[in-house]
Amino acid sequence: MPKVKTHQGTRKRIRVTGGGKLLRGRQGGGHLKQKKRPRRRRDLDRRVRVAPQDVARLRRLLPYD
Repeated sequence: MPKVKTHQGTRKRIRVTGGGKLLRGRQGGGHLKQKKRPRRRRDLDRRVRVAPQDVARLRRLLPYD
């Protein structure tokens, strides 16, 4: 049986916690930060949990995490 490959784009964007939860970054925080309010910029820096509907699909892309 061949090895299952990890999807490299997903590996760069999704972090797996010690308890197995999936975390992702927020959209909109990559650039043009000067016009955003400081509170919003701080919120965009935080990681949030992946929606339950997407977890199964992402786990298939990250087989060894």
